[in-house]
Parts: sequence; structure tokens; C-alpha cells
Amino acid sequence: MALFARWAAKASFAVATCSLSAAAAPVEPVYSLARKEKPALVETLRQLVGIESSSRDPEGLDRIAEMLKDRLVALGGKVELVQPGADAVKLFDTPPRIGKAVLARFEGTGTRKIMLLAHMDTVYPRGTLAKRPFRIEGNRAYGPGVADEKGGVAVALHTLAVLKGLGFREYGTLTVLIDGDEEISTPGARNVITRLAAEHDLVFSCEPTPAPKDELALATSGIAAATLTVRGRPAHAGVNPEDGRNALLELAHQLLQTQALGDPSRGIKFNWTIASAGTTRNVIPDTATASADVRVRRIGDFAAVEQSFRSAVAKGHLVPDTQVEATFERRRPPLEVTDRSRAVAKRAQAIYAELGRQLGLDESSKGAGTDAAFAALSGKPVVLENFGLMGFGYHSPEAEYVELDSIEPRLYLLARLIMESARER
Repeated sequence: MALFARWAAKASFAVATCSLSAAAAPVEPVYSLARKEKPALVETLRQLVGIESSSRDPEGLDRIAEMLKDRLVALGGKVELVQPGADAVKLFDTPPRIGKAVLARFEGTGTRKIMLLAHMDTVYPRGTLAKRPFRIEGNRAYGPGVADEKGGVAVALHTLAVLKGLGFREYGTLTVLIDGDEEISTPGARNVITRLAAEHDLVFSCEPTPAPKDELALATSGIAAATLTVRGRPAHAGVNPEDGRNALLELAHQLLQTQALGDPSRGIKFNWTIASAGTTRNVIPDTATASADVRVRRIGDFAAVEQSFRSAVAKGHLVPDTQVEATFERRRPPLEVTDRSRAVAKRAQAIYAELGRQLGLDESSKGAGTDAAFAALSGKPVVLENFGLMGFGYHSPEAEYVELDSIEPRLYLLARLIMESARER
């Protein structure tokens, strides 16, 4: 009996192992095509990083938009360049000219409508590339914007190439939108994103996943900017300072009154980050300004933070006869997790398991804000974030990189998820 029990245990283990191996087997020919695309994707990365496309560089944005237009046309899309329209918003730091968006549509034979979302702009001013050109060291590719988000743009392009190689057209419409103003809170494309996303069933956004984590995000932070402007009265700092009204001193007082508005237990962050006052050392400053970065997890928290901010400022002045203006600007809503997004994320995990890999799911909305939140505003589509490459060092020209070993699994994941989602009834 003991011998039989040992045999049965071994047999059960063998069956379980075979079942696990079968479950982990990648689907062909999707996997082979994803592997085949890797060298081409690396070359696309080199080309994309080689075009400087700061959010405030219209010439560079035009160049990269034309390149992407040509690439999407070659893949079979109906492509248009979308200029910021009358529905563009004016934020306090919006440049005079906003980058256009590249919109491509691929018509299929099915009914499900799927949208891929990415951005081509970066935070790096022109001239950064000359100091930090694209380079490959080991299994990493470095360069300004390589992870955030040119790696995501490349994943979107080469996922389309995989689907084209398969002859897969079982979606109703597959839409690709790549905007040029994400890094400045998307003043031009935000309403375009929301409107288009509302026409789709699913939106997969291609921001990078933060190495060494290999995960998708189901939630992102909402972002606001709180600003204080203090107006006083100038005077000679040595001869008659008592006749002035020091705006800088009053600003310091207001900053101290509003320094504790964050609430970690609710994921609310409120941090003063920029301040300026005066122009000349021997003049009492008559103007002083400061801006704070605000992050929330829920849309409803914006109103509570704004009320707390204004109430704190209204407590009173330190310097008589100064005027304090407080403004609160909602720049980007949060992406909030839903049961529907969890369900699609579990499907993505099962697809990743076909490669023998584990895919994490992040619901923390730990700080970053993305265009995925604009896509989710209508409540119509299921929205998931972080389909780009594994990367790190975003917004740092010396350190930003992507993991080249993440190319094949990420192409496989997005291609398979599009296929499975398109076939869903």
C-alpha cells in the first residue's frame, strides 16, 4: 500500500507538472513573431530617441509625428494628424503651441473596439541628445525618453506588426492615438482622448512598467497644482524698509500655514515645489509666488484638498496690507480601479503565464499620473496602464533606460490581449 501511495504521489506530481508546462506554453505563431520583431523594435527605439521631441519643441514634435504617420500608414492604418482644437485647455504653463496628435484607425471584421494610447513628447529640452545619445549597454538601452514613453510607442507599432504578420483582423476597430503633450498635462489632446476612448470597449495605455517590477497599473494618480501669488509694496531695503510690504515674508507665512495638507492614509500628497520673489537684493519684494504639486487617488478628493487649501490661506496674514491670491488647477484626473479592469487584468496575467512569467497588478496609484485617466473619464471603456517596456530613471537623461529583455514578453502580452479581447462576446 505504501509503495502504491508513493507511486500515486509521483504520478500526481508528474501530471501536475505536465499541466503546468502545458499551461505555460506560449501560443504560436504569436510568440515566434514577437521574437522576430525584437531587432526591428530596437531599431525603432534608436530612431525615436534620435528625434528630440520635448513638449515645448514644435519642430521636433512635427518631425516625430510625420515619422509615426508614415509608419502607421505602412502598417495599413488610416492616419490623420490632429491639431489641438477649440477644446484645448489653457493651464498656467501651457506653451504657445501645443504638439499635434497622430491618430490611426485599423478596420477589422469583428465588433469589439480597442484603442492603444501612447505619447511621443518628452521632458528633455533640445540639446540633451547630443550629451546623452542613444546607446546599448548589455541588456539595457539608454537615451532621453527611451522609457517614457518612446519604448511604449515602439511596443504599439510592433504589436501592430505582429498582428499584421498574423493576418489578424477580428476586432471591429483598432485605434492608435499618440499625443504630443502628455508631459505638460495634455492640454491639447485630453478631450480628444476622452471622446475617442468613449467610442471603444478597451483602452491599453503604453506607459513603461517600472523595472524591476513587471506589472500593469489599474490605477494612477490625479494631479493638481496649487498656486499662491502675494502682492505687497516695494521699498528701499536699507533706507526705508518699513514703508514696504514684504511679499516674500508673507509668502513664507502662507507656505507654513499650508504645509500639512497632505493625508498619506488617503493617498493625498501636497508639496510646495517652486517659489520665487524679488528681482533686486536691496529692494523689498512686492511680488512673490509659489506652486505646489498635488496628488490624489480619487476624483472626489480634489474638492476636499482645494477647500482645505483655501481655508488655510484665509486664516490670516502676517504682513499687513498684502494681498494673497490662491488658485487651484485640476490638471489630470486619477484612474480608479474597477471590477471590469481587474477582470481584464487577470486575463493579461493568464497570457503572461503562457510565457512562464508572473505579471504584477498595481492598484496603489502611487504617484504618477497618465493619459489613461482621461481615457477612463466617460466610464465606458476598460482602461489598463503600463503596457510599455520595463524601464527606469524616467526624466533623468543620465539614467533613463529600458530592459531589452522585456521586448518579447511585452509584444506577446499586448498582441495576445488584443486578440483575446477582440474575440470576446
